[in-house]
Amino acid sequence: MKLRWLTLLPAVLLVCGAAAISLVILRSGQPGQPYIVSGKALIGGPFTLTDHTGKRVSEKDFEGKFTLVYFGYTFCPDICPAELQVMSAALDQLGGKAKNVTPLFITVDPERDGVKLLAGYVSNFHERLVGLTGSEEDIRAAAKAYRVYYARVKDESSSADYMMDHSSAVYLMGPKGKYLAHFAYGSGVDKMAEGIAKFL
Repeated sequence: MKLRWLTLLPAVLLVCGAAAISLVILRSGQPGQPYIVSGKALIGGPFTLTDHTGKRVSEKDFEGKFTLVYFGYTFCPDICPAELQVMSAALDQLGGKAKNVTPLFITVDPERDGVKLLAGYVSNFHERLVGLTGSEEDIRAAAKAYRVYYARVKDESSSADYMMDHSSAVYLMGPKGKYLAHFAYGSGVDKMAEGIAKFL
């Protein structure tokens, strides 16, 4: 019985965490609008990772700036590049208003996404996009802080050794590292730009 409870514990914690977050987040207006905090959301926290230049960084390196945080991986065939394109276009649409916003791409596949690969990948998107990787433990801690789910899966339809199943949301964090809003997959450029602008 004890072993069974230990096996079920991660799922129980995930459900409880989602329930807690749902109590403090209200959806604003229409579909595609950002989710705005009405209380204290348990999203975000300390992390130590390696950026795409090989420098070790933590959340403290981004203090004083807004950050757009997205978890994904470079081998992702469609969703990840699509979301990074939306993030980039939203920042471009905001122009000078977004100069204090740093987009972050945190890999959930550190085994393949090393510094060199990340450097080439992020160069395809926004000029300020920062790619972040690290050890399995580093990534696990960052994902836990942001309540991000990810898991390695085998996709028989793909030629890749494996794929990564992961949640897909873009988090807007404030200059002090506090959660402000998030954008679900499919929000679109205009909605993301409007949502970010509300806090600038």
